[in-house]
Amino acid sequence: MSIEGYLLMAALVCGLWAVVSAVLLTVALDRRGIKTPFPFIGALLFRNLGLYKKTTLEERGKVGPLYFSYVIPINLALVLAVCALVF
Repeated sequence: MSIEGYLLMAALVCGLWAVVSAVLLTVALDRRGIKTPFPFIGALLFRNLGLYKKTTLEERGKVGPLYFSYVIPINLALVLAVCALVF
């Protein structure tokens, strides 16, 4: 397999990680009483990220781990995909 293939495979893994984190983040908000209809999880993702960050900051004094578990892999997937296109 070429370097492009490895980079794209890593980008797909990071993307999958981000999707799972987004769903878990939505479930965490549902437990706190902030409901998100299932078909609109993707459309309301940025709202949910902001609400999760705000509520965990208020509860614990620091941002919850699911926030970074989404933000880091989705940005890494973007960087890896661009690198694959460059090579």
